[in-house]
Amino acid sequence: MLSNSLIELDRAHLVHPVSAYRVHEKAGVRVLQSGEGATVTDITGHRMIDGFSGLWCVNAGYGQKAIIDAALRQLQELPYATGYFGLGSESAIRLAAELAERAPGDLDHVYFTLGGSDAVDSTVRFIRYYYTKTGRPEKDQFISLESGYHGSSTVGAGLTALPLFHDGFGVPYDWQHKIPSHYAYRNPVGDNPADIIAASVAALRKKVDDLGGNRVAAFYAEPIQGSGGVLVPPAGWMKAMCETCRELDILFVADEVITGFGRTGPLFACADDDIVPDLMTVAKGLTSGYAPMGAVLMRDGFYQTLADAAGTNAIGHGYTYSAHPVSAAIGLAVLRLYEDELLENGRKAGLQLMEGLKSLSDHPLVGDVRGRGMLAAIELVVDKERKTPLPAAAYPAARIFDRAWQAGLIIRAFGNGVLGYAPPLCCTSQDIDLIIERTRKTLDLTLEDPDVRAAMS
Repeated sequence: MLSNSLIELDRAHLVHPVSAYRVHEKAGVRVLQSGEGATVTDITGHRMIDGFSGLWCVNAGYGQKAIIDAALRQLQELPYATGYFGLGSESAIRLAAELAERAPGDLDHVYFTLGGSDAVDSTVRFIRYYYTKTGRPEKDQFISLESGYHGSSTVGAGLTALPLFHDGFGVPYDWQHKIPSHYAYRNPVGDNPADIIAASVAALRKKVDDLGGNRVAAFYAEPIQGSGGVLVPPAGWMKAMCETCRELDILFVADEVITGFGRTGPLFACADDDIVPDLMTVAKGLTSGYAPMGAVLMRDGFYQTLADAAGTNAIGHGYTYSAHPVSAAIGLAVLRLYEDELLENGRKAGLQLMEGLKSLSDHPLVGDVRGRGMLAAIELVVDKERKTPLPAAAYPAARIFDRAWQAGLIIRAFGNGVLGYAPPLCCTSQDIDLIIERTRKTLDLTLEDPDVRAAMS
């Protein structure tokens, strides 16, 4: 009765993000009830490995007592403190300092947001302010990558390059531009790393030239393109793009909302890429999803320019919940867990995950296996030689997700037949084995799908 009541209440009242409302109403909600470690249990008692960490975010895993205790202490002591009027809280101040200490280079200044989308929006506002106040208001054009994801807020959705986030919303704006992704599996120049890097650098140079060298403000890139299908660039790609931006007098923004906090191995993926971006956005793993929070990290020179330009005037950008003390207390507890145990465990588990997924390469449907650390994908095809995607008639997103769910595994099933993985860093060796075992079962069931069979014949 409880389950049925919740389903009906959900149908009547709760609007779900990025969903087909009528389809969802017909299917009904799946209600998650509890979580522990890398597993979650729904209201019917069905237990699953969460191979996607909620939404790429529960990096520390569920039920971590240290995080829960930190939140409770902060709630009891000071549940809210505004950052306006020169006020603040100890937890937010300490978290900003801890992040600055660990971030690459001189990313010393931290502006807290509620999540990744408004972190990206904040970068746009700060960058526009930066150029306007330094006498270069004409630098108002922004470039990002095809297949990139930079949030679904009004501004961020235009930097995002996924059609679903544009359709019917009047974005992208005319100042938002794209260049081709590095997408190695389907890159027109082939899969040679040097060729891919050269093509991306050339595409950025051409786009800047087309727009006018004095017009381009910034370039945005994820160290690994997450929602575009977990697209991993060749080693050296981020560095080459960052250096090109420096040469062209363009600000380089690294979007680490997904890749930050151990997801790819180190605390920040930019450390592996050996770059210091001008601005870096983070969220998700910042609090391991236990509370909403994001952040923009700024290089010292960028911050000092903003501060000097404003002088005695306030910079008119802020959120009620920026630097929320409870979220910050959680962030501090999560950071300690990462450094005490989870980063190391995540590196070991990531090697096992990639080895296990690559062992599925001989499956008739597996065209590509890619990833880094605890961020990976399998791309399914019906013809390996031609790299033919699964047919739309097979409804890959819905059917594959359902099959994995029934098998006891939550993954991200993209509409083009890509399976995305981002398990918690706390995964045990047995958890990873179960992810691989249940993935194989899901692939076998998909192979028997009549629509897939028809496409393969």
